[in-house]
Amino acid sequence: MVVYDRSSAGELQVIDRWSGGVGWVAHPDETGMRSSHAIVADDGVWVFDPIDGDGVDDLIAEYGTVSGVAVLSSYHARDAGAVAARHDVPVFVPQWMERIGERVDAPLTRYDTRIDGSGFTVSRIEPLGMWQEAIAYRPEDGTLIVPDIAGTGPGYTVADERVGIALSHRLVPPRETLGDLEPDRILFGHGTGVLEDATDALDDALHNSRRRFPRALVKQLGTNSRLLLAAMKD
Repeated sequence: MVVYDRSSAGELQVIDRWSGGVGWVAHPDETGMRSSHAIVADDGVWVFDPIDGDGVDDLIAEYGTVSGVAVLSSYHARDAGAVAARHDVPVFVPQWMERIGERVDAPLTRYDTRIDGSGFTVSRIEPLGMWQEAIAYRPEDGTLIVPDIAGTGPGYTVADERVGIALSHRLVPPRETLGDLEPDRILFGHGTGVLEDATDALDDALHNSRRRFPRALVKQLGTNSRLLLAAMKD
């Protein structure tokens, strides 16, 4: 199975659908399970970390007109430029995030902590070196987007976990960034979202990641190594 499928996408797999948005996976068979989302805001629809493919525009149009495209990880340039160009909107990137400018062929709008118009505020986290990500949270409806440090895709969860912390950070989970949040739904850059009892699932992940580290190391080391090596080629 290919880790990250760089070919043109075929039929999308829709995930995470709720009244205020939708998520999709453009390459359902890839190990990395890269997820993208379109979320309704007061000023239109915001698209987060998109992977392009046939039917993406039709899927987004079910929710409204695109107001902006946002990239939340230094390794998630993905197809943000292509989607933004088609909808004639800029790509929104935090002031401090590197790598994206040279990988996106579209106008960039830099911001500090709030993505204007979307309702989302971001928190900066830098797990390793050039791995920088913005945790996006909108308290008005409890929507939390975690691009990389946690997820549900291959390489994240063990046992009966509904949310898994990245193997590299199970011993030092991001409690300062995520511990005080009470999301109603959690959307991820890798894997399907958690749309029910999300706060409980997040609390379990943060408080038990260290205890489950040995099991995760045995189960996930090989997968994580392949994911990391593939990401470095981006």
